Parts: sequence; C-alpha cells; structure tokens
Amino acid sequence: MEGFKSYLLSRHLSNEKQAGFYLYWVSQFYSHCNKSPGDRVVSEDIDRYLKSLSRRREDWQIKQASEAIELYLFFRRKKQATRNSKRPDLNEQWKSVVVDMKKMLRLKHLSFRTEQTYLGWVRRFYHFLNGQPPNKLDSTHVKDFMTHLAVDRSVAASTQNQAFNAILFLFRHVLDKPIDDISEAIRAKRKRRLPVVLTKPEITRLFEQMSGTKLLMAKTIYGCGLRLRECTNLRIKDIDFSRMAVTVRGKGDKDRETVLPGSIKGTLRNHIESVRKIYLKDRENGLAGVQLSGALERKLPNAGKEWAWFWVFPSHKISVDPTTNIIRRHHIYAGNLQRQIKQAAIRAGIPKRITVHALRHSFATHLLEKGHDIRIIQELLGHADLRTTMIYTHVVSKNKLGIISPLD
Repeated sequence: MEGFKSYLLSRHLSNEKQAGFYLYWVSQFYSHCNKSPGDRVVSEDIDRYLKSLSRRREDWQIKQASEAIELYLFFRRKKQATRNSKRPDLNEQWKSVVVDMKKMLRLKHLSFRTEQTYLGWVRRFYHFLNGQPPNKLDSTHVKDFMTHLAVDRSVAASTQNQAFNAILFLFRHVLDKPIDDISEAIRAKRKRRLPVVLTKPEITRLFEQMSGTKLLMAKTIYGCGLRLRECTNLRIKDIDFSRMAVTVRGKGDKDRETVLPGSIKGTLRNHIESVRKIYLKDRENGLAGVQLSGALERKLPNAGKEWAWFWVFPSHKISVDPTTNIIRRHHIYAGNLQRQIKQAAIRAGIPKRITVHALRHSFATHLLEKGHDIRIIQELLGHADLRTTMIYTHVVSKNKLGIISPLD
C-alpha cells in the first residue's frame, strides 16, 4: 500500500492527508469483501461496498471511497502490465498512453466533452513529435509544441492554454513526469474582444425566424442567461413554476439559480406535457434511464428512470452512451440549436456573427441597461469573478458618454 501512496503523491492525485483517507477506504473495501489487496475484485464487489457505505456515510465520502478504489485498481493494473510487457513498438506505446489517459480522465470524473478535447490535443502532440516515444518526453517537447501552436498555427491564447492543460494532465497523471518552467515558449497573444450583443429589435427578428422546440430553447437561453450546455442539460426537476426559478448545473459542477421568464411559462408547461409522453414511452419499452453523474448513478441507481431526472429537451432518437455503451435517450444535440440560430440570423438579416452564446451576452447587457445591480447579474450568470461580468459594462457604456462627434 505504500507504493500506492507514493503513486498518489507523485501524480498529484492527492495531498498527504487525502492519501491517508484513500488508503483507509481501500483497506476497508478489501476487508468488506474478505479479500487481500492483491486478490481479484469485480464491479459487483465495489457496488455492494458503496451501497453499504451509503447507509451511514455522506455523499462526499462515498465519492472519495469510489475514487480511491478505482485509482488503486488502476495503479495495480498498470503495475502488473509493466511487469508482464515486453517493449512494444512506438504505435503500441502511444496507444497504451491514450488508453491510460482515458481511464485517468474518467477516474477524475471529467466530462466526456473534456475527455474528447484532451485526447484530441494528445493526438496533435503525438503528430508534432514525429516519432518520439512517450518515455523520452520532457519539458522541451512541451515548450516546442506551445511555440508551434502560437507561431505556426496562430491559435488564440485560450486555445493554447487548453492545449497546455491537456499536455499537463498527460505528464502528471499518465507519464508520471514533471513539467519544468516553459516560460521561454512563445505565448499566443491575448486579444481583447467585446461580446457580440443583439439589440432588442434584433432579438425579436431572430425569434420570428424560428419555431417549435428550438425557438423555446433560444428563448430559455436568452430569458435565463444560460450557456448552451446548461440549457440542453436541464432536467424536469430544475424548473420551478411556483417560484418562477430555474436551477442550473453550471461550469465546474456548481449549481446556481436564475429567473424563469413569465412569457414562456405557458409554452414551457405545454412542452413538458409533450415530453412526458416520450418519458412514458421509454418506460413502457424498458429503456435504460437517462444519464446521471458517476456518484449519483451509484447512490441512486434507479433515479435515471424517474420523471424528475428526465431531460426538459430530450432527443427524439435513442443513442449509445459513449462512456458506458448503454442504449438510452440523451438530450437534444447542442450543435442542432447552434446551426438553427445561425441560419435564423441570416434570414433575419442581422449583420453580426451570431452564436447561441450571443443570447447569453444579450441577457446580461439588457439587464445592465435596465439598471440592475452587476453583482446580481454575476450570480445569475454564474461567474466566479466579477471581472468577467464587468466586460458587459463596456458594451452598455458605448454611445452613452454624452459626447458629440466633431462631424456633427
């Protein structure tokens, strides 16, 4: 177990205090199963232990125990593979790295979207290295890759930061290597861009070019100040008609509450009634419940089949869950709404680069123009830093300085 503790600390998976808890949960798990740490265990053993734990422990403790067990099993498999394997060729080495990266991303409970993004950057890094084996990599390769992105690819600063985060995860949690100072790498220039904001007449013209569920989603995003993913991820239980409020699962798995527009209350009620027919049909057909987060899936195994957890905007088609390979109903594909908004803006003749996020920008700007307190708007948007919300003051203040052009 000391080897496991060293592994946790060297990979920055926990600090000294947390490592002690991780070792405790693993020991308790094997004791519950009447097995030794070297014995083979199956997923049913883990489920039984976590279920028994849920009767007397808090949610965060169950989540920590689950993570500790999964990390220990991953550590053991990796150690076993190192002992048994012969030296594979370069492609096999990188395939093994990608498999380990995927396992670690899921053990850390990162979203599927983040998983796909990080793996995409690892693939680009592999192609850039042009034949370097993973065990020979060091900080120089990272520095050269960051410079390549800024100089040859001309990426934005945010894109370069995203790439660095992906490669940092690879080095820390898969390759078990530190990244030294890479300050000498050329940094992409951070460009200051004001958000694209629609006027109220433009909002009206845009909505006139849309209909059905996509129009309701667009109105919900603008009326509540949601991000696109926050809208698609809404559950039935998140809509509170009596309080005229919407609970939002935001970035970083942080909950917040925002206002429900009265103008869409009736339409949303009717929409939810039609969604209930889809839900009942799924139950009749014995379809698997909708997707929940990893911890909830274990603690509340039947919650995915409950009406309260069903999607507000479900897809009309069932599909295979990419993380579990379970056939179930997912929410509406986010790209469909993005495309509809763009086409509606063209038909409405709005000469701006319109995305779904422009509706969220417009929500904040129009509230500021009405004189609402910026800290309240910060809470509604779910911004951790007030400076992020302050950017909308630059849009609001335009043409309000009382200055008359010399030409006039």
